Amino acid sequence: MPENRGSVSRVVLVARTNFAGLTAAQHAAIEWASGLFGDAVRVDGLVLIPDMPGRMPKELRHLAQVVAGGLPNTWTLPWVDAWRFGPLDPTGDMPKEFHLLLADLHLNTTAP
Repeated sequence: MPENRGSVSRVVLVARTNFAGLTAAQHAAIEWASGLFGDAVRVDGLVLIPDMPGRMPKELRHLAQVVAGGLPNTWTLPWVDAWRFGPLDPTGDMPKEFHLLLADLHLNTTAP
């Protein structure tokens, strides 16, 4: 809940694309949709992070669609193999999907 009465917290749900991640996001989305947080929380959407390279199995794709169906936006980010084995290079290029996500959320992609 926001610390200042009357303020609204913007939230983005983030889930790995495995069963545990998708069901956790589903539970969070249900809590939000139930009105549990009133007007204090605004969920901007769901970011899906691949749990491994390649295409998601059909069953998980279906579950991801079910979870995403109850949220205002969904962003599916690609697998970046280089990020698995080493630190993120802040000067390197990010895949376009990351830039789209940041733009949709009105976040700056450059260092301050």
